[in-house]
Amino acid sequence: MTQAVVITGATAGVGRAVARAYARRGARVALLARGEAGLAAAERDCRERGAADVRTYRVDVADAGAVQQAADDVVHRWGMLDVWVNNAMVSVFAPAWEITAPEFRRVTEVNYLGTVHGTLAALRHMRAHGRGAVVQVGSALAYRGIPLQSAYCATKHAIQGFNDSLRAELLHDCPTVRLSMVQLPAVNTPQFSWVRTRLPRHPQPVPPIFTPDLAARAILWAADRGVRELNVGGPTWRARLGDIFLPGLLDRKLAREGYDSQQTGTPVDLAAWQDNLDRPRDDDRDRGADGVFADEARDRSAALWVGTHKSVLSGLAMAGLALALAGVTRRRR
Repeated sequence: MTQAVVITGATAGVGRAVARAYARRGARVALLARGEAGLAAAERDCRERGAADVRTYRVDVADAGAVQQAADDVVHRWGMLDVWVNNAMVSVFAPAWEITAPEFRRVTEVNYLGTVHGTLAALRHMRAHGRGAVVQVGSALAYRGIPLQSAYCATKHAIQGFNDSLRAELLHDCPTVRLSMVQLPAVNTPQFSWVRTRLPRHPQPVPPIFTPDLAARAILWAADRGVRELNVGGPTWRARLGDIFLPGLLDRKLAREGYDSQQTGTPVDLAAWQDNLDRPRDDDRDRGADGVFADEARDRSAALWVGTHKSVLSGLAMAGLALALAGVTRRRR
C-alpha cells in the first residue's frame, strides 16, 4: 500500500532528505514548514522523485491548532496517516547567560512543544485506526548537553522524557502504534548558516559530520521497523557512553574543546547575520537539504550499519559459537 507520510521541518536539512527518500518510494508526502520558497522547492523535489501525491502546509509547529488542522486535512484527503516524522527545530548558539527568556521560550515551543503537537495530532488518527508510526528526530544531545547549545539540548532531553512516558502509555492502550526516536550525530544541514548566534565565528556541527541522506536512511529504517531507539554514528554512541561512565571528564573536555569545535575559522558580522528563530530563512530562497560543509560530510557509518543489522550479527555470532563448540567436541572425541 502507498504510505501516507507527514514530515515537519520538511524544507531543509534532514526533513528535506527524508521527504526525498519517501518520494523515491512512491509515498504520499505531506510537507509542513514555514518557508514558502522552501515548501515549493521541496514539493517539486518530491514530485520529480516519484511521490504518489504531495501536499504542503505552511505551518509553524509551535501552533498546536495549525498542526492539528494539517493532520486532519491529510487524513481527509488520504484516509490515513502511516508515518509522522517530527523534525522541525531551531536553536541559539551562545552561553546560557546570553540567551534571553523569549529565546529559550521560542526554542522550547518549536523543538519540544512542536514535537508534542505533531505527535498528538498524529495519534488522534493513528489510535483510531489502530496503526501507524511516529518518529522523533533526536540527537546525541538528548542525553549529553554541550556548551553553547543549552536551549537546544534541553529540548532534546525533554523529547526523550516525553517519549519514555508516551511509549509506556501506547504499549498499555494501543501497542500497534509504534514510537521511535532516532538520535543523530552532527549533520551538514543549512541550520548552521541561519541559526541565531552570538559567537564571533561561523557556527559549525561538531566533527565528524554526516550527510542528511545518511540521517534520512536511518529515519526510514526506524519507521519501517518501529524500533524503540536508533543511535546513528559512532559519535552518538561515544557521547552516550561517555556521559554514563565519565561524565565529569566529559564536562572538562567540553569546557576545553566545545567552544572551538562548534565554530569555523571564519569571522561573522553579527550585525548583518540573519537567523530563522522567529521567521523562516527559506521564505524567499530555497536552501535545500545540505549545508556548507559538504566536503567534510560522511555518507556512511559503520556504527549505523551495526545498529541496523543486529539480527545478521546475532546470527553470525551464534553460527560462530556453534562452530567453536563443534570444534571442541571433535577434539574431545
